[in-house]
Amino acid sequence: MRQKIKPAALLLICLLFVQSMVAQLQENILDNLKQSLIGYTLEVPREELYVHTDRETYIAGEIIWFTAYLIDRQSLKPSINSSIAYFEILNPDNRQVMQKRILLNEGMGPGQIVLPDSLSTGTYTLRAYTSWMKNFLPDNCFIKELNIYNSISSKVFKEKVSVGNPIKKETGTQYSERIHSNPVTLQANNSGPDYLEIGIISSSAFRSANNDLLHILIQTRGNINLASTENLTGDTTRIRVQKALLDEGINQITIFNAFGKPMGEKYVFSPVKANILSLHVTDSLKKRARITLDLALGNEAAASWTSSNISISIAPVTNAGEYMDMIDYMILGTEFGRLALQSVNGRRINELPEEVMDSLLIHLSSNWIDWEKISSADQRDFKYPLEKTDHFLFGKLYSGDQQSAGPGEVLLLCRPGKEAGFQYTTTETDGSFSFRIPVDEGMKDLIIMPENPDKNYKIIMKSSFSDPDIQTGSMADPTNGTVPPYIAKMSVNHQVKRIYGISSQGSQLDPALPPLKQKRFYGKPDYELIMADYVSLPLMEEVFFELLPYVSLKKRNTGYEIMLADRVDNTPYITSPCLMIDGVITRDATAIADMDPDIVERIDVIKEKYIVGRYVFNSIVNVITKAGDYSCFSLPDYMIRLPYRITDPVVTFISPEYTSTEMLDSRIPDYRNTLYWNPAVRPEKDGTARIECWSSDNSSDYVIHIQGITKEGKMISERKEFRVY
Repeated sequence: MRQKIKPAALLLICLLFVQSMVAQLQENILDNLKQSLIGYTLEVPREELYVHTDRETYIAGEIIWFTAYLIDRQSLKPSINSSIAYFEILNPDNRQVMQKRILLNEGMGPGQIVLPDSLSTGTYTLRAYTSWMKNFLPDNCFIKELNIYNSISSKVFKEKVSVGNPIKKETGTQYSERIHSNPVTLQANNSGPDYLEIGIISSSAFRSANNDLLHILIQTRGNINLASTENLTGDTTRIRVQKALLDEGINQITIFNAFGKPMGEKYVFSPVKANILSLHVTDSLKKRARITLDLALGNEAAASWTSSNISISIAPVTNAGEYMDMIDYMILGTEFGRLALQSVNGRRINELPEEVMDSLLIHLSSNWIDWEKISSADQRDFKYPLEKTDHFLFGKLYSGDQQSAGPGEVLLLCRPGKEAGFQYTTTETDGSFSFRIPVDEGMKDLIIMPENPDKNYKIIMKSSFSDPDIQTGSMADPTNGTVPPYIAKMSVNHQVKRIYGISSQGSQLDPALPPLKQKRFYGKPDYELIMADYVSLPLMEEVFFELLPYVSLKKRNTGYEIMLADRVDNTPYITSPCLMIDGVITRDATAIADMDPDIVERIDVIKEKYIVGRYVFNSIVNVITKAGDYSCFSLPDYMIRLPYRITDPVVTFISPEYTSTEMLDSRIPDYRNTLYWNPAVRPEKDGTARIECWSSDNSSDYVIHIQGITKEGKMISERKEFRVY
């Protein structure tokens, strides 16, 4: 009897073991899916830029005032991963006509662009991105259309139209399907108040091949809401998910077979909470009257507002297209593309009709969370790095016959000054190279050269802005556009301001990042000769002979040479030292010999080898002039000199204040097209703020636009109109 029971028991144990192994395998696959997504979002973070401009319609010659908000898409908090935002204005033919770099401090940066008065009338594009976002252009950049009019130009208005068709409005069904070639179909019903209902239709062959198992993962902006392994119970399997588990915004549902291969996806929308800001302003005001804006946040967000900035603009109401607030923009962002944003057309996404939302969700596809890319074993290589503390200068090295130099060629970067700066880099396979420059707002003087000038190399620096061939998704339409009647008034206003010499530009803001104090890259020298400590000598040869021990400046048949002696037995080194003038490497000892000693402030000497990274100086002799700017010498052909400012300065917006009778009765006309602009409003501790400004001589309807974000990621958007009569 025992012999009959033993095989049965053994079989049962084997079955239980197999089931345990299968369960463990499925658990590992699900865990691998989660870890793959987490790893991908860390390796490929998604940045979003939102730009708040004072208006959408301008006259050529006016100023565009703006604030940039850089947001981490996953957390929706201000991003500190990038410190520079790149701004471009593109004309109707998609050609870059204006470019600026703006400093971002804790995810926010103000700026202004003065439009050339030579611009033709038409629809222009403001494009903004970071260095990291350049890896994902043309999708991953902020795009906003601006209508610019030239009051003295007779050229026709050139509009831009989108390439491709906008998303169509389609009638939604209770279960909207996304059909795949795989024998499984994903359905979703999001109409219930508390639960999301997921339907999975599968064939018997699919269930058999997958042991009746399937994995589901729901994520929002890279955040995992739900990850589970489900049993397929028949042709149709129903799964209920609590809506409380889903993050606000666009939720992606992805199903995977038992082996972790993605089989289909679907998007649903979880409504975003209402705006947290209240705004009070008088509905109508007289000309040159005080405008008072009272702002307040709800109790939940008031504490977090003290650590945030908001931007406020007041400008005339126009029909220049729909304006998309930050809250609605970030629901879709660049993750889902420009067509999705255009289909919303500035409307509140929470308020879209059900059929429009269904049509939008059916056509969505993420530019970021792509499971085929996430699951791929391909090496991810990004050309443009994050610019958090350093800005990257790119260039290319060419040979004398205009061919790209090969890999491994050394280039040197010197920063002229009394405190020498130095970097080196090597070329890539195609001859390209890059240097890292610490981010600040100061003007820099950079000199770049190949290590070996005898190879007749030529250095070409590349623009840090995007490739001009990258299109924005729009193209020029040569048909005439209708010029709205209010443009004539705005044009007159602008001309009057110019005639009276009135400008809205105030003083330059103090740098958020002061210029870094440059230090000698070689530290404290072995010997430092201060010329003022000694009697003046007529020739540099005498200076070296009398005042610099162990350093000799001697005349040879072909010129001069400088040599150092050994510190022990006073024998000359075989290799000459690296010679510098004001920190700039030179190979011409004669240039040093011919200098007037009266212009020299000091001479630094490094007697031993000095290593920077892997670059070795056998020794260094640096002659520093009183000017310290390498201005006394012409630049050799193999060098290039690059005056360079990483970020452009920012100025304040100013407008008249009618606090006195004299100002109120002034006959100087006040025709501001932008009444008020403040890029950084700081609230009180209780979460309130009061803003005061003055109306102008224009009778018009005005709109107040407010945008902002707290450090905790709570977004602020509000619009309100009032009238000046």
